Amino acid sequence: MLRPSNILVPTDFSEYSDKALKQALDIARQYKARVHVLHVIRVETPHGAGDFSIPEDMVQQISNIALATARRNMQEQLEKFPQAREVEVISDIRTGLHYEEILKEAENRSIDLIVIASLGQSGIAKYMIGSVARNVLKGAKCPVLVTK
Repeated sequence: MLRPSNILVPTDFSEYSDKALKQALDIARQYKARVHVLHVIRVETPHGAGDFSIPEDMVQQISNIALATARRNMQEQLEKFPQAREVEVISDIRTGLHYEEILKEAENRSIDLIVIASLGQSGIAKYMIGSVARNVLKGAKCPVLVTK
């Protein structure tokens, strides 16, 4: 039987991620597990910007704003759940390709269980599994719980 001690919850701060986080916190309380909450910032060059040079200081400024916003959103999301105070919660923010960073975090933190929303902010269809969740399912070395 699965008795997780480290649970990873990728979040994009959507209502779908809230449901996954609630599920993970409930499981963590039951098994006295740690919850690792991860947000991945994907830095992309705007379409058509290939012909333009964006000053390095502007890129850094945008990155700093994105990081500060993500930290604030992470704190606000965790404050929605009083049960987050009853278990150990570790939050992290990374930059990169979403599913790759999730899988790296799972391996680096010895994650026993990933709890991920089936859709996120970019979900285009209510009944289709999102591409991030699908890629995590394909690449994970531990059980993955996909929440509706």
